[in-house]
Amino acid sequence: MTHPLLIGLNAQQQRAVQAIHGPVLVLAGPGSGKTRVLTHRIAYLINEVGVRPYNILAVTFTNKAAREMRERLGNLIGESRAHDVMMGTFHSICARWLRRDIQHLQRANDFVVYDADDQQRVMKQILRELDLSEKQYNPRSIHARISAAKNEMIGVAEFARSVSSYFDEIVLRCYERYEKQLLANNALDFDDLLLKTVNLFEYHLDVLARYAERYVHVMVDEVQDTNRVQFSLINQVGAGHNNYFLIGDIQQSIYAWRGARLANVREFEEAHPDVQIIPLEQNYRSTQPILDVAQSIIDAAYDRRHTTKIWTDQQDGELVSLVEAYDHNEEARWVADEIMRIRGREGRSLDDFAVMYRTNAQSRAFEEAMISRNLRYRLVGGTRFYERKEIKDIVAYLRIIHNPHDEVSLLRVINVPGRSIGDRTQQELLQWARNLDVSIWDALELLATNEAQSPPISGRARNAVEQFQKLVAGLRDLRHDLMLGELIQRLLERVPLQELLVAEYGEEEGAERWENILELQNVSMEYLALPTEDQLPRFLEEVALVSDVDSLDSNKEREPGVTLITLHQAKGLEYPVVFLAGLEEGLLPHGRSVDDPESIEEERRLLYVGTTRAKQRLYMLYAFKRATWGRTDITIPSRFLGDIPKDLLQRTPTREVKQMPVHAATQWQSNPPQRTRGTQPSTSSMWSGASGPVRPKRPEREPSAASYSAGDKVRHANFGEGVVVSSKMVGDDEEVTVAFPGKGVKKLLAAFAKLERV
Repeated sequence: MTHPLLIGLNAQQQRAVQAIHGPVLVLAGPGSGKTRVLTHRIAYLINEVGVRPYNILAVTFTNKAAREMRERLGNLIGESRAHDVMMGTFHSICARWLRRDIQHLQRANDFVVYDADDQQRVMKQILRELDLSEKQYNPRSIHARISAAKNEMIGVAEFARSVSSYFDEIVLRCYERYEKQLLANNALDFDDLLLKTVNLFEYHLDVLARYAERYVHVMVDEVQDTNRVQFSLINQVGAGHNNYFLIGDIQQSIYAWRGARLANVREFEEAHPDVQIIPLEQNYRSTQPILDVAQSIIDAAYDRRHTTKIWTDQQDGELVSLVEAYDHNEEARWVADEIMRIRGREGRSLDDFAVMYRTNAQSRAFEEAMISRNLRYRLVGGTRFYERKEIKDIVAYLRIIHNPHDEVSLLRVINVPGRSIGDRTQQELLQWARNLDVSIWDALELLATNEAQSPPISGRARNAVEQFQKLVAGLRDLRHDLMLGELIQRLLERVPLQELLVAEYGEEEGAERWENILELQNVSMEYLALPTEDQLPRFLEEVALVSDVDSLDSNKEREPGVTLITLHQAKGLEYPVVFLAGLEEGLLPHGRSVDDPESIEEERRLLYVGTTRAKQRLYMLYAFKRATWGRTDITIPSRFLGDIPKDLLQRTPTREVKQMPVHAATQWQSNPPQRTRGTQPSTSSMWSGASGPVRPKRPEREPSAASYSAGDKVRHANFGEGVVVSSKMVGDDEEVTVAFPGKGVKKLLAAFAKLERV
């Protein structure tokens, strides 16, 4: 007779639940019910094997996962016994252990835990004490280096031995002071919670023995996402009984940038040759057509070890749609229209739909498309595009260029970037303007023209204020003569915001925030049809409408809405209908990954994660051309699309693509592109496959026409291979417009360019 806790589990799930001795590695494919396996295994150990809840350690990666697991466990064995299981995240569990035993490290157990803001405040104070400029040495970047060192279990002394640059020297000096400051404040940061626990167990074996004896069974979820210090903890505590139960999916390892090490799993296998490896391959989430596409993507990976073959009983289902849009705006509009079409036909809730993308900056077009169609949406894990700080700063500059008497916008940016116009100076200016009964801008003009009587500021502060006034006045003089995009470009040239973002947020986040600003260049292109003098006011008006409509719902969190989310944030979630947007070279895989084969493989896994979020319907989208940083380029579809057999996809050009002339519209061939895995795809391979556009057919033309036509492939000595977008006669010569992947669109004179046909 089947045990009650095994009823409803498939054969592999039952095997995992009943694997109660020795090391076990469960390879849980997406949607394979790993949370169910974890909770049922704990319940089985307690009810059937007789293990005390007190002797079980279960580590999750989020507090939410821990709460859900404990709730499920309570339904199986009762809340009281479920409460006795040590369950939580690495950080929460280590904090509990340290409260009890940190005195062995000569620390008091009433320590405080510093959050990210606390850590930044300490680091800024340290930079001041060392007389180092925050602009030159970003506190966030320095702390990130220290955090990475701690996650690799590298203390101050070891870090000192590895210093190889002047910046490393600065980090070392800050690291030393940071540790002293934490000690003086009796504080631990998040990394310390893990590292101090490892140190405790290393240097006090009697303490380790107590924990290793207690935890007879050590269970770890999402093992592929563990870093070095986390895996050290697992090995330390689990060594006493050797009853490890590690569950995860190597194919969903997408957090190397956070320090996650796939090598942990491999090293565990090497250290435990007797490990049982149990695959969970039956998927309970998606239809088979969706899983077939996902499987074809991951089957093309370099490392095929532990590749699960996911399958489902849900054999029926629509083919995955591959959608080519004309540009990123039509991509967003088409998605919004398709959501409306499906809702009208099937009556689905907006909660059933998710739009996923690689970078936060891609959300802007989707937000505007949803708003224009009155579709409520929820932006997950980020700030709405026009509410992001860096965007609000630029919009504030544009507002005072348009209307300098907008005091809210003026005060927002008068010290952005820092000009030594601090809060005190601002308040003095504001009060002075009030006393004169003029706006702050009028007061600034009085300062600039030396007509001010008894100004409240002098010296360096006055000079800074006058420079700000001069900056704004100069841009105001240009506002009627420059198109919106040109005005934004001129603003970005005169205000060093890129350096500010990198200095404040570090290179990675700073670059992403800068990309958000550059996205405004793409927005500006939508106003080209208007007279120059109307572009700025129309833009500002529509931005205000976006914000107003966004805030109409006072109870957003409880109302259904389309989910807009990055692929990294979507891991662990699922939706009936999923749109994967921007599947192009430079976006997915991201441009920062193309030179590193390991990074390319992680980008592949990221797409795999995205495809397996869909339950019933999946759309994969790319644009024929995309505006990037203010210029429009012909795109190359993602190399990963070339790994999907053509019979697994139904191809859907959007309305604007259908209406394109034959020389520009996408054509399809039957042979998939051939490439070397992990390398940058060639233009010829990516433009000749079943999953991407091929060279458009050459139209008939008169003998007297230009010698090049749209769709011709050419090679340039400097720019490499490209595709002709258009060509026309200019005097006695031919002007050829060519899209060079990665180099942009170039206009060339045929007589001088010496183009070669490919």
